[in-house]
Amino acid sequence: MPSAVAIWVWLCAYLNCAGWALSAIHQLNAGGYAVVLLIGFVALSVWRKKTSAQILPRVRWRKIRRRFCRPYPLAFLVLAAMALLGGVLHAPSNYDALAYRIPRVLHWLADGRWHWIHTIFPRVNQRACGIEWVSAPLIALSKTDRLLFLINFVSFLLLPGLVFSVFTRLGVRRHVAWFWMWIVPTGYCFLLQAGSIGNDLFGAPLALAAVDFALRAGISRSPHDYFASVLAAALMTSAKTSDLPLLLPWVIAILPSLKLTLHRPMQTAAVCTIAVFASFLPTAILNAHFCGDWTGWKAEAAPQRNDLVLRTSSNVVLITVQNLTPPVFPPAKAWNRSVQKVIPAGLNLRLHQNLVESDAAEFCTQEMQVEDSAGLGFGVAVLFLISVVAAAVRSGTPLFGQFNSTEVVWRTGVRFAPWISLPALLSQSEVYPIGRILAPYYALLLPLFLASPAQEQLVKKIWWRAAAFTAFVIATVLLVISPARPLFPVGMLLEKIHKAAAQHPVLARVETVYSVYRERNDAFAPARTVLPPDLKVLGLVTYDDPETSLWRPFGSRRIEHVCPQDSVADLKTRGVEYVLMRADSFENCFGCSPDNWLKRMNAQVVQKIPLRLRAASPATVWYLVKLPEKPGAFK
Repeated sequence: MPSAVAIWVWLCAYLNCAGWALSAIHQLNAGGYAVVLLIGFVALSVWRKKTSAQILPRVRWRKIRRRFCRPYPLAFLVLAAMALLGGVLHAPSNYDALAYRIPRVLHWLADGRWHWIHTIFPRVNQRACGIEWVSAPLIALSKTDRLLFLINFVSFLLLPGLVFSVFTRLGVRRHVAWFWMWIVPTGYCFLLQAGSIGNDLFGAPLALAAVDFALRAGISRSPHDYFASVLAAALMTSAKTSDLPLLLPWVIAILPSLKLTLHRPMQTAAVCTIAVFASFLPTAILNAHFCGDWTGWKAEAAPQRNDLVLRTSSNVVLITVQNLTPPVFPPAKAWNRSVQKVIPAGLNLRLHQNLVESDAAEFCTQEMQVEDSAGLGFGVAVLFLISVVAAAVRSGTPLFGQFNSTEVVWRTGVRFAPWISLPALLSQSEVYPIGRILAPYYALLLPLFLASPAQEQLVKKIWWRAAAFTAFVIATVLLVISPARPLFPVGMLLEKIHKAAAQHPVLARVETVYSVYRERNDAFAPARTVLPPDLKVLGLVTYDDPETSLWRPFGSRRIEHVCPQDSVADLKTRGVEYVLMRADSFENCFGCSPDNWLKRMNAQVVQKIPLRLRAASPATVWYLVKLPEKPGAFK
C-alpha cells in the first residue's frame, strides 16, 4: 500500500508542476505533455537503475485471492467493480466539473498556457486547480473527458489501505480498523464519486496520506516517508481550499520528523519547491493579484453577515440532516415545507443573511442522495453513531484512553486535531453541499472515538456485523439507482413511464431527473446543431452553465466568454461572430435586458433554443445571436 500511494502522490505532484511549467513556456498542449511524460519516465528509469528500488508494489495474487474471499473485502470489491462499470458506461455528468473545472482546462489548452480567463463566472479562475492539472494531460492527449473518472477511481481504491494504516497508527485496534477500512469507503461521498469527475473524493486519500506518511516518518525516520507526507499535504490543499484546515493534524503528525530537514537540506529544498507548485499557493497568489483576496471569495460571494456562531451551528445541523437522511427519501418536499414552518421568521432571516444558498439556510433534504451533495451517508453514519454509543455504554475506561506517555499525548493530539479543523471550516462555509465538501475530513474524524478499547469487543458481535453488512447492501442499492450512472436499463424505464408521467407527479419527477442526468454531459447539443458548421469561435454569456458541451468535439472550436463591458470591436478582435446567451438570467449577469443589449450591440437573434440543464429547474430559452459584420454605432 505505501508504495502505491507514494506513486500516486508523486505522479499528481509531478503533473501539477508540469502544468505550471508548460504554461510558463506556452506549451500546454498534447505535444508538451508527451515530452513531460517521456522525461518523467526516463528520470524514473534512471533513478530505479541507480537505486535498485522497486517502484511498483509487488502483487501477491494468492494473498489477494484469500483476502477477497472474505465477506467485507468482497463487498468492497463488488462496489468498486460497480463504480468502475458506471464510469465506463456513462459519460461524466458532474455539474461543477462540466460548468467550470473542465472548461478552465479547455481554455488553458486552447491558449497553450494557464491564463486568467475573461469571464463573469469567477469559479473558472479562482478555485483550486489540483485535479485540473491531473486532468489536463488526459484531456490533451485523448481529446475526451471519458477517461477523467479514472482519477477518482484510483483515489477510491487507495482508501481501504490508508484508512487501516492511519487508524492503527492513531490507536485503533487492528481488528477494529480492519472492519472500518472496508466500511468507510462505502460512504456515499466516496462511492458515488468513484466513477465520477467530482473533486471531493480526490482530496480524501491525499489527506489520509499526508497524516499516514507523517506518522510513518516519525517511526522509520525515512526521508521517503517524510517527503511523501509533505507532497501529499500540499496536494491536499490544491484539491480544494476547504481542505486547508486539515493542515493542522498534518502539522502535529509531522512535528517529530522535522529534524529530517536538517539531515538532507538540499533534497528537502527540492521537494518543498515541488510542494509549493503542487499546492494551492500559486492560485492563492494569483487570486490576490486579480481579486484582491487570496481565497478568491470576494469575486464570487455577495456580502454576508459574519455571525460565526450561527453559521457554525447551522452547518452542524445541516451536515446532521444530510448524513442521516435515508438514501431514498420521497417525502423530502413535505419535510422541507415542515422545517420552514418550524423556523421562526427572525431566525430564518438571519440564516439567509449568513448562508449564501437558500437550501443551506432552509436545511433542505433531497429525494435521493446524489454525488452533488451526499455526505458520509445514512449507512456509515448510523453505524458509527451506534458503535460510539454502544462502546461508551460498555466501556469501563475513559473514552479516549489514558495519557501515560508523551507518545500517547502526541497521538491523541493528532486524533483531536481534525475536530478542531472541522469547526474552522463550518464557521466559514456558506453553501449547501457541506456534507460532500467534508469528504476528506470524515476518515480523520473517526479514530478519536474508534480508539476506545470497547470497540474491539463490539465488532465481534453478530448484530454489529449484520448492521455493518446492511450498510454495504444500502450502498449497493444506491449505486444501482444513482441518476448519474444507473446500473439498470434506464432508457427502458423512461420509455415505460413516459405516458403515465403526465398523470403521476412522482413518475414525472423520476423521468425528469434521469433524463436530465443522462443528457447533461452534452446538454448544449441542440444549440451546437444550429451553429454554422465551420464556426471556430463562439461567444458565450454564461454563469454556472455546463459549458463543456459547447467545446465538443474537443479542439473543434473555442469558447470566448462575453462580459458586460465588451464591445463589438472587442469581440471581433477575439474572433467572435456569434454569441449564445440565456435570456432569463441576462439581467442578473449584465444588469440590463436582452433587448437593450441587442440594441446596443446592433446584433440580431438567429435562433431560439429551449434547454433544460438542471433537474430542479424548468427549460430555459437560449438565444443564438449574430453580431454585425462591422462594428458600428450602438443603437
